[in-house]
Amino acid sequence: MFLLTPDLGLLCWMVLCFGILVFILGKFAWPMITGMIEERSNYIEESLKKADEANAALANLKEENAKLLAEAKNERLEMLKEASRLKDQMISDAKTQAIAEANKIMESAKESIQLEKDNAIKDIRTQVAELSVTIAEKILRGELKDAEAQTAMINKYLDEVNVAKS
Repeated sequence: MFLLTPDLGLLCWMVLCFGILVFILGKFAWPMITGMIEERSNYIEESLKKADEANAALANLKEENAKLLAEAKNERLEMLKEASRLKDQMISDAKTQAIAEANKIMESAKESIQLEKDNAIKDIRTQVAELSVTIAEKILRGELKDAEAQTAMINKYLDEVNVAKS
């Protein structure tokens, strides 16, 4: 029971010790504790601000990354379109060039064939003319063996020439 009902002297000494303890703690410990708590609070606030800034920077990076990806995709599509257009143009140019070359070869072949044909016709005409002259010469020699036949033929041709002039 002694602990439940303390003496007045003990109570004074406890109050005095408690007051000294509060004074010492108030003078030395509480400022350090509150300073550390304040410092810790400031550190936590700064960390939160830095985390918010990092989140904002990350969001910006994500947006920039998305923009870069979209630009790269568009650029790739443009490059594919350009490559396809160039391929089609090259194929078209090659076809046009092949057609032109084929036409040139055809024209050259036609000219060559026409030249050969003309040469063949000239050769045939020359041979026909030579054969005709040879045949005519042989016929005339056969018919003009005597002088009387020669005179009659000359007169006949002169009459034909005179008739043609009239």
